[in-house]
Amino acid sequence: MSTIFFTSDHHFGHRGIIKHAKRPFRSVEEMNETMILRWNEKVKKNDIVYHLGDIGLMASRRLVEILERLNGKIHLIKGNHDDLNRNCKDRFEWIKDYQELKLPNPDSANNQLIVMMHYPLMTWKGKYSGSYHLFGHSHGKLTSFNRKSALDVGVDCHDFYPISYEEVRCIIKKVN
Repeated sequence: MSTIFFTSDHHFGHRGIIKHAKRPFRSVEEMNETMILRWNEKVKKNDIVYHLGDIGLMASRRLVEILERLNGKIHLIKGNHDDLNRNCKDRFEWIKDYQELKLPNPDSANNQLIVMMHYPLMTWKGKYSGSYHLFGHSHGKLTSFNRKSALDVGVDCHDFYPISYEEVRCIIKKVN
């Protein structure tokens, strides 16, 4: 059975993100290799990954090489830097701006609605009915954001690892 993962904002190849997001890497090569390693530690070949944008800022040819090294079936929800990577589209199951997903909820007879977008939303479908909003873009800098049922799944918030659906559920339960 496949595990479902969520992640965002890898910025593969983007030297400037090291300083901007205060990442603990000495070089873009070290950052890329660490994130590839951590991705593949958790994600297996047939797992499903929802990447919520800004996967890389580098020449498409080089990004394709990195994407080919990543395990899983990757679905891309476009971020503000993803138009640069149109030549990588064959590596993704699909590319969209927004996605709603319903997954089994072990705590309820109803499915869990997950609303995904690169950008954090103040309100979203089902916010007051228990739905989750997963986003990226902010690199963990939205400390005052109401996280009751919203979660930044960006790598800067999760030690550069993708997080599973189960981990998402646990994090949101702790906040509530």
